[in-house]
Amino acid sequence: MSYTTATAVGIVLAALLDLLVLRTRLLTTRRWWAAYVIVVFFQLVTNGWLTGRRIVTYDPDAIIGSGGVPFLGDGRIAWAPVEDLGFGFALVLATCALWVRLGRQGRRAAPGSAAPAAQHPGDGGGPRRP
Repeated sequence: MSYTTATAVGIVLAALLDLLVLRTRLLTTRRWWAAYVIVVFFQLVTNGWLTGRRIVTYDPDAIIGSGGVPFLGDGRIAWAPVEDLGFGFALVLATCALWVRLGRQGRRAAPGSAAPAAQHPGDGGGPRRP
């Protein structure tokens, strides 16, 4: 399987995980996309540095492009193969969707246990006393 195919499969699986399996629907929120812009910026900086200096190389038969390392074009953005951006997107989306889902589950009380004490602003988060 080429890196391009693996990336496409990863993106589809991460989107399905977010939208249908975990139902976090991060892809539908502005907050997700604003956060992802920050992530992709730093991904381009680090990935571009590693691939632009040829510290990390790719088999030209496994990625889009000829295997040359231009700053832009030939399947690259800021020296990084577009597959790296897609794979990073899938990885970050799947991780954030799991994080959100687990956080939601942590807020629910386990069956048979006492509900967590209500938190009130300004009193240290503990229960109010009569």
